[in-house]
Amino acid sequence: MKAVLLDGFGGLEVLKVGEVERPTPKQGEVLIKVMATSINRPDLVQREGKYPPPPGDSEILGLEVAGVIEELGPDVSGWSKGERVMTLVGGGGYAEYAVAYASHLMRIPESMSFEEAACVCESYITAFLNVFMIGEFRDGQTAILHGGGGGVNTAGIQLAKALTPSAKLIVTAHPSKIARVKELGADLVVDFTQTPDFTEAVKEFTNKKGVNLILDHVGAKYLAPNMNSLGYTGKLVIIGVISGIKAELNLALMMVKRQQIIGSVLRSRPVAEKAEIVAEFTRRALPKFADRGIVPIIEKVFPIEQVVEAHRMMEEDRHFGKIVLKIQ
Repeated sequence: MKAVLLDGFGGLEVLKVGEVERPTPKQGEVLIKVMATSINRPDLVQREGKYPPPPGDSEILGLEVAGVIEELGPDVSGWSKGERVMTLVGGGGYAEYAVAYASHLMRIPESMSFEEAACVCESYITAFLNVFMIGEFRDGQTAILHGGGGGVNTAGIQLAKALTPSAKLIVTAHPSKIARVKELGADLVVDFTQTPDFTEAVKEFTNKKGVNLILDHVGAKYLAPNMNSLGYTGKLVIIGVISGIKAELNLALMMVKRQQIIGSVLRSRPVAEKAEIVAEFTRRALPKFADRGIVPIIEKVFPIEQVVEAHRMMEEDRHFGKIVLKIQ
């Protein structure tokens, strides 16, 4: 089968399209004929040799796929060959065929294309897990979502507007993306190039109460302003550390305000735990996609042969929403 392969680790030059053996589904797995996948930031980190797949998962890049069930592995029930599905995968998405756990599958609504479905599992499930399941975000509350315009950020805004319509959202964004973030539904957008410390802007917006939740992928650089912006019993959920892993923390302030700092990853969670997350997402969020209340935002669809250009677009931060790789 055709797949994107790595000729070592490093920059764009290591990405090659070649041929590899088609995978075989094991117990509890299905083989999917992949129609589309998407580019995610962890793919770039894995390409650089800094984010290996979990043991037993494919070393081919790609964390989510949308396609058609080609074959059922042993002990799989409730699914049929030919069904349109989307799913998380531990790796292997950049290929014509991929294996996935049957417990992680979601049926693609008739209203969605394969390209749209390829955007859902990694970014939207990540946002849903951390904002709603871990962050326990509710209607009437206020959240900060960092990284305006990125896949997880746009997913978080859309999910929050659909599931908690009276909630307030503060988003930090590059000036080139501020207008589109506002159009998407953010109540306050802070230009992080002009206001790297957003504390005062948040205090003014919340009348000094602070926010209930912060979803952060920046890490060390934002720890102090994040904690200063959290209100009493607020939660900081950290899903990335692109600015570094070490920073000073005012423990006394955290104690007095009864704040929580929570680290979270999705890829390396146990199979059964991922299945529970997918089931909750299917129950609460997927109907919003089916009725087009949420429509995945696609910046561009690239054929698999243009994977280098797709990675370059993400590296240069020239996208808003998702970058899709069409396989078939």
